[in-house]
Amino acid sequence: MAQSIPHDRPEQLKQIQSGLMPGEQIIAVYDAIGAGTGFLGLTNQRVIVQDKSFVGKKIAITSIPYSKITSVSVVSNKSWAGSFFSSGSIALNVGTHVYEVEFRGDEKSHHVHNVILHFIAQS
Repeated sequence: MAQSIPHDRPEQLKQIQSGLMPGEQIIAVYDAIGAGTGFLGLTNQRVIVQDKSFVGKKIAITSIPYSKITSVSVVSNKSWAGSFFSSGSIALNVGTHVYEVEFRGDEKSHHVHNVILHFIAQS
C-alpha cells in the first residue's frame, strides 16, 4: 500500500495512516521545508497539516475538511512571467487563517494545488 502513495518520509505516511477515518484514503503525504510546518497530507476527505510552530516545542496535527477551504494559492517571489508553478509553496485559506506550506520541488506544490482545487470545486 505505501509504495503506491506518493510520500517523502515513511514515518509521516504512517502517522497519517494511523489517524484515518473509515473509508478515508490517502492521496499523498509531502514533507514541508522551512519553519513551522512538518508535513502536509492529502486524503479523499481532508487536508492534514502538521504544525510545529507552537511555543514549547508542541506540535499540532490539524485536519481541514475540503469544504472549509475557501481558496488555494501558489505562492511565489518570482515574476509571473515564468512558470505558473515556479515555486514550491502553496497557501490554503481557511476562514481567517492562512496555512502556507513550502515543498521540496515545484511538482509537489503543483500536485497539492490540483488535488485541493479538485475537491474544493466539488464542495
